[in-house]
Amino acid sequence: MQIVAPPRFGVFFDQPPPLSLYIHFPWCVRKCPYCDFNSHEFRSADLPEAAYLKAFEADLYAALPSVWGRRIETIFIGGGTPSLLSAEGLDHLLTMVRTLLPLHVDAEITMEANPGTVEIERFKAYRAAGINRVSLGIQSFNPQHLLTLGRIHDADEARRAAALAQEIFPRVNLDLMYALPHQTQAEAIEDLETALSFGTTHLSCYQLTLEPNTPFYRHPPAVPNSDEAAEIGDAITDRLEQAGFKHYETSAYAKHGAECLHNLNYWTFGDYLGLGPGAHGKLSYRDHVVREVRHRHPRSWMEATTENKSALQSSERVAAEDLPFEFAMNAFRLSKGFSLDLFSRRTGLPLQRFLPTLDELELKGLVHRDTKHVAPTELGSRFLNDLIQAFLRDA
Repeated sequence: MQIVAPPRFGVFFDQPPPLSLYIHFPWCVRKCPYCDFNSHEFRSADLPEAAYLKAFEADLYAALPSVWGRRIETIFIGGGTPSLLSAEGLDHLLTMVRTLLPLHVDAEITMEANPGTVEIERFKAYRAAGINRVSLGIQSFNPQHLLTLGRIHDADEARRAAALAQEIFPRVNLDLMYALPHQTQAEAIEDLETALSFGTTHLSCYQLTLEPNTPFYRHPPAVPNSDEAAEIGDAITDRLEQAGFKHYETSAYAKHGAECLHNLNYWTFGDYLGLGPGAHGKLSYRDHVVREVRHRHPRSWMEATTENKSALQSSERVAAEDLPFEFAMNAFRLSKGFSLDLFSRRTGLPLQRFLPTLDELELKGLVHRDTKHVAPTELGSRFLNDLIQAFLRDA
């Protein structure tokens, strides 16, 4: 079948997409050997919290014109290890946000936490400050696997943190990793059963990948091969479905109504303002979309903000021809798919820019659709990269 390239169109928004706020806290007690996130060990006993909060305030003030009048639907505080922030520091940070930005009255406010930094009084203070969802980086409950992963917490601390989180916060996510060095399928399922025992309604299950510029990439450990990893992933999905969880996104599972609203805004190609070192943002204007990246290193970011320089390392307009690929890269992560009209609402482009590629993908068995809705098939989800790359031809 010959695919005729559709004509080029310009971007136009009747109204911008929903807006979320991502706040990056860059410090960790120790950098894990698999981690390629923008996180940095702090080298002394004194965390530079006051300097961070001062710089954050300047970054927020400078960003206001780009989101003026728009309401924040969700907040996600990630890292690094945001739970290293003092209770007073977190309260001050969220007070700044509430003072300067319109915030949805029922906004989901998530904070990542490391079990090795959990204290009951600090958790209670975080809840009082407004955190209503916590995401715990458990990774494993197995002592040997935690040691191999370089985590600062042990298995008992992981269990204690999970129990405390369930007691204090309305919504809890537990992060687990699988296909770990020398991990068996039985061990992965044992981690899963332990996580389920705490009653959480959301789980993120990630396959360990050996990312460039990490110690694990330079000195690869013995991990399960691709077939073994896939079998472990399938076993996890089967067990969670039995427990009443839906595999609603590539690496996320939730009971009904417990999906992460912040991440759903990403996957439905919503907008997000990113503040803090290395934070990324996507903002839609009347006739274009902009990608922003802030200075990556904490020192560079803090110096730029406190010296009245721009915290932005880059701010680039996304070409209209690139938007179908960017939209597909996010939206096809959703297992149940999306309504076809979402494409125009989120990209500002006519649906004709999207349909020819969908036709070909449907013929290949990678998507199924009707006149209003499209979703990846089981084959499409398994070969998601191939599905998404089909839209590169529109660029």
